[in-house]
Amino acid sequence: MSSAIGKQLNLLDYALSSLVRRWSKNVAIVGVFATVIFLLASFHLLTNALTRFARELLVTAPEITVQRLVAGRQESMPLAYQERLRGIFGIRRVTPRVWGYYFDERNGANYTVVGMDAKSPLAGRLASVLAEGRFPDRPGEAVLGGTLYRSLDLAGRRVFSLARPDLSRQAFTVCGVFDDSAEVLTADMLFTDLESARRLFGISPDQVTDLLVTVANPAEVQTIAAKIAELLPDTRVVTRRQIQKTYEVVFGWRSGFASVCLLAAMTAFVIFAWDRASGLSPEERREIAILKILGWETSDILIVRFWEGLLVAGIAFLLGLLAAYAHVLYFDAGLFRPLMLGWSVLRPTIRLLPSVHLADLLLLASFSVLPYLAATVVPAWRCVAVPPDAVIR
Repeated sequence: MSSAIGKQLNLLDYALSSLVRRWSKNVAIVGVFATVIFLLASFHLLTNALTRFARELLVTAPEITVQRLVAGRQESMPLAYQERLRGIFGIRRVTPRVWGYYFDERNGANYTVVGMDAKSPLAGRLASVLAEGRFPDRPGEAVLGGTLYRSLDLAGRRVFSLARPDLSRQAFTVCGVFDDSAEVLTADMLFTDLESARRLFGISPDQVTDLLVTVANPAEVQTIAAKIAELLPDTRVVTRRQIQKTYEVVFGWRSGFASVCLLAAMTAFVIFAWDRASGLSPEERREIAILKILGWETSDILIVRFWEGLLVAGIAFLLGLLAAYAHVLYFDAGLFRPLMLGWSVLRPTIRLLPSVHLADLLLLASFSVLPYLAATVVPAWRCVAVPPDAVIR
């Protein structure tokens, strides 16, 4: 056992010295290899970080959301639907909500306006991510997302106004600002009372955009959702779990689309690696022939080539992975974040915490390390099969 280990260590030492002798060729391969790994790993780490971040924040989302559909499009619903839902056993509370998108022509940004009772369960969950101030308890007060608050540039003022559909102005008083830790959900949010949101969008007092349902037993969410859909056939019933899956699918689709776009880079790398590794120079061929003449076995030569390929691939893989991890952790994935989060004027400022999974490592290795190892061992095996004297001549 010790002799076998000593032999492998000697072969590894020879492989290291061989890499050092041809350092320029190997540095070029490591550079290209690490760059491709960096690009692919950055997308995977960013997707995992965003999915986990959204999953944690969506705990504040309503358990069931009921929306009215007319001709396949969401429309306002009568407030009387709230009373019809109270008859379903297992529903703890039904909270009416008015929400919509407001386009501000001054900065070309869309705001997410949410009007709701500040004493509702969902508002209580959002209150836990306040950076300063309080939730509105008087008409016309509003809590703003950090990015939205900075974009308004109020210069110390607490009062601002937005245009209504009839071109009149709706005044708001800033009473609080959301913390940046929840920017994925609150970056462009304007939270206000129900009546102020109605006036801003021109919705009648007996109408709301949707109803938020809180259930007594979380295990019965699907059952209660089915009962609501049966009771109100003109509505769409969305559960919190469905919203979480939507975020996962969106992030996964964008990451997959970007990875497909990188297939050209991966293909170019495979061609480059095969050319550099399989194109044995005359010096390398003579070296293999001399080793054969000196009594080296075919297996020993192949093992040396295997160690060379594994060292180059391992170093490049590690460098690319560490660069991708630092790119996501310390630079917030600045190169690819717009692709994953969109190109909105008001972009959330969030802190991403990447996580590395074994499945991702195996996937990256199968697309990069394994092809390179094959590109190093196979040509050596072909060269070993040629008689040494023919190679030297």
